[in-house]
Amino acid sequence: MPIEIPTDLTPELVPLSWLIGEWEGRGRLGSGDEDSEHFLQHVSFTHNGLPYLQYRAESWLTDDEGTRLRPLTVETGFWALERKQLDADGGPGLVPADIVPVLKSADEVEALRNKDGGFDISVSIAHPGGITELYYGQIKGPQIQLTTDMVMRGSHSKDYSAATRIFGLVDGNLLWRWDVATGGEGGNGLEAHASAFLHRLS
Repeated sequence: MPIEIPTDLTPELVPLSWLIGEWEGRGRLGSGDEDSEHFLQHVSFTHNGLPYLQYRAESWLTDDEGTRLRPLTVETGFWALERKQLDADGGPGLVPADIVPVLKSADEVEALRNKDGGFDISVSIAHPGGITELYYGQIKGPQIQLTTDMVMRGSHSKDYSAATRIFGLVDGNLLWRWDVATGGEGGNGLEAHASAFLHRLS
């Protein structure tokens, strides 16, 4: 399935462009075994001309047939190529970026390829309950692997110490898996948290 790259996309978002759009589908909590609960998820990746994607995922618990039972959670964040921030970049806060993108051509973006032939990326995701994740990882074609570098928790947040996420584009569908370590009793090992199969809406 061909991927259309928006004409107004800043060059450094081209490696992430296959994510852009609305996705929806069903998943299972935990390891996805027979007793695992079902959920429905709606995911959006959008851009506004700046060198990052805005991410939002809203999920609902469902019955076995996919009927919504109640809201599950919402998460939101930003996805970008991992590179040094320069004076021409925006921020912190409302400090404006230069009008011209920092990376102006495909050649400049290609120079960021890592030794594995992919691109290093950073992803920040905020959750209800005072938890924010900072992931580093790689995007290589239609595959993404992420590992938390940091999990920030509020003073009353539940235990949560680390996570990994993988994403893949298969026959035009977005598949993902999320493994989590709570850091509570029982150790810090990663355990299956959820997985889903999403189809593109737009």
